[in-house]
Formats: sequence, structure tokens, C-alpha cells
Amino acid sequence: MKGNLLIVHGGGPTAVLNCSLYGAVKEALASGEVGRVYGAKGGSGGLLREQLLDFSAVPPQELELLRTTPATALGTSRDALGPEDYRAMAQILQRHGIRWVLMNGGNGTMDACGKLEAACRGTGIGVMGIPKTMDNDIAVTDHCPGFGSVARYMAGTIRELGADVRSLPIHVVVVESLGRNAGWTTAAAALAREQDGDAPHLLYPPERPFCEEEFLEETMAMYRRLGGVVVVASEGLRDAAGKPIVEPIFETGRSTYFGDVSSHLAQLIVRRLGVKARSEKPGILARASIAWQSPVDAAEAEEAGRAACRAALAGESGKMVAFRRLPGEDYRCETFLAPIEEVMLGERTLPEEYLRGSDVTQAFCDWCRPLIGPDLPRMARL
Repeated sequence: MKGNLLIVHGGGPTAVLNCSLYGAVKEALASGEVGRVYGAKGGSGGLLREQLLDFSAVPPQELELLRTTPATALGTSRDALGPEDYRAMAQILQRHGIRWVLMNGGNGTMDACGKLEAACRGTGIGVMGIPKTMDNDIAVTDHCPGFGSVARYMAGTIRELGADVRSLPIHVVVVESLGRNAGWTTAAAALAREQDGDAPHLLYPPERPFCEEEFLEETMAMYRRLGGVVVVASEGLRDAAGKPIVEPIFETGRSTYFGDVSSHLAQLIVRRLGVKARSEKPGILARASIAWQSPVDAAEAEEAGRAACRAALAGESGKMVAFRRLPGEDYRCETFLAPIEEVMLGERTLPEEYLRGSDVTQAFCDWCRPLIGPDLPRMARL
């Protein structure tokens, strides 16, 4: 009797999470080794409630739409799980004849993946991780599915915003980027530049302690030079003492609901510098944009799902699919399997060699550019 396979999504969605789902489902259905392919509706909480979707009931045309649908068609969650929950999950998996579990998510989900794998040892159930996060902060892997698309969004929209500010250079615009502790999304805005003086003019990732006086000095200097300034600042900015520059609205477990950093900085500019300023906060729009989806990101996300499925069916367990960049002038990556213990709640921040004052280095831009796919649309200059 063939065993069944289950896919579980966890954490915040991305523009390519459904691409990984598509890849895993298609690989499992084509394998000839899997009886039924299930999806947990609503993440780990859905699994605990035994709310399972049978993909054999999904019309083929709906399955094909997954590759161009943002977020997750299965639903996701941020459930706080205890030891008793993992034991309950193991029992549910056995009850439904599930032999393979693919957990697709970020740091917290990889932690859950490792704990579920431990709870399933001795049962014959294999558990594999598929990386997903727009923050790009998962350890071990060169980069993570979800990041390339949000990087393309940030670069593309900052280029558009820069053209607007350049055409009426009378104010400072502060754009708040997602990224609690890691500045990869903030840094990606640098790819917007076509020539010297282009936006973004100042970048403030969370890896560097934020100094209010330096920020005001740098902003004013740039304003005097250009007239119109675009600043990109992380939602997770902290001062030298590690305190958020805007008090969080609410904190629970690993989740933090940040205050409005962009609004705070824009008001600071108006009050202290007497310069017009406004704030923009793309927020989850940045991770939900199919219009800015990177085809490189989408293809790699799908391959991550397929690779995890192949590994699980081959008997692997307790590992996560990761990406390794290959040497050479042209961008190429391959997947490999990383022990889940090396990934669980490990956080990968921007390394020092990618940071330069209130900006990033050319080395970062060279590393990041292949991930966003085709060249961004050029802007006319008269």
C-alpha cells in the first residue's frame, strides 16, 4: 500500500510560496510512489485540527495557477507549538497513512520541522524542510525563495519613486522596508540605481545601530545636494543600546508589531530640519506582488519543492533543501540538503562586507542582481 504525503506551510507568505507548493505536488503526483498528496489547510493548526486538502480533488487548471498566485493557497499560521502538539501531529500523520511531510517556511517553521522530525522518529515518517522567507534570513543557504521577488519589488518601486522625486525635488520620502533583524530587503533597494545620484540616496538596515543625529546630518546634506531625497529604512531599526527607535505596538513570542518607523523619521525631518517629508510603507504589498515576481525566484522556489519531495521519497529526513551558488561568470545555483539542526532558528543577517556607511557595497549588488531576474525597466532622461 502506497504511503501519503503532506505539505504544511508556516509563517508569512511570499510571492513564490505557491511555486514551491506546485513543485512539491507535481513531483509527488508524478513519482508513482505516493498514494495521496495532502495539504494542511491553515498550517500547523490545520494539521492539528485534521483539516486536510486532498490534491486529487484540485482541477489541473487550478493547480497551474499556483505559479502566478501570491501568498499561499493552502493557508498558513504562526501557531505556538509545544511538545504535546508535536506528539499529537505524529499520531495524526500515522492515522492518515502519511509517510512523508514537507514543511515549507522560514526560521520558525524550520524549528518546527526539526521538532516534528524528532517526534516522528521510529514511526517510519520522514520530515523535510523547504525554505521560504522574503527576509532572506535563513541560515546555511546562499539565499532563500521569496527574497528574489521582494528584492525585485523594492528595486523596481524605488526606481519609480526616484523618478517621481527627481521630477519635483522639493522633499524627502522615507520608505519603510520589511525585515525585523536582517537588512536584505532594505539593501535590495540599491539595485534601483541607474547612475550616480539616483535613488535610493540613503539606506538604513537594522544591522547598523541607528543614530538620530547622523541620520539628520546625512539627510540634510543629501537634500542640499539634490533637493529630492529617497531614504529606505528598515522596520527593525534600533539605537546603539539595542532599543527600537519606535516603541513596538505589541510583542508576543517571536512576533513583533513594529511602530511606524517611516512616519517617525519623516516627522523628525519636518520638525528638526524644516524640510518637507512624507512616508511610504509598502508593508505586505512588497511580498504579495506577482507583477514584480522574479522568474528566477519562481523557478528556484518550484525546484525547492521538487527537491524536497525527491529527497523525502529517497528516504531523507530531518534536512532542509538549501541553495549553493556555483562559480563562474554566469549565475547558476544547485540545491543540497542541510541538516535541520544547522538551520533551526538560525538567523542570517547582512555581513559586514556588504555594508558601507548608509549604503551597501558593490559586492552586495553583484550578489543580489541575478536573483531579481530580467533588467528593470529603464527610465527616460531628457
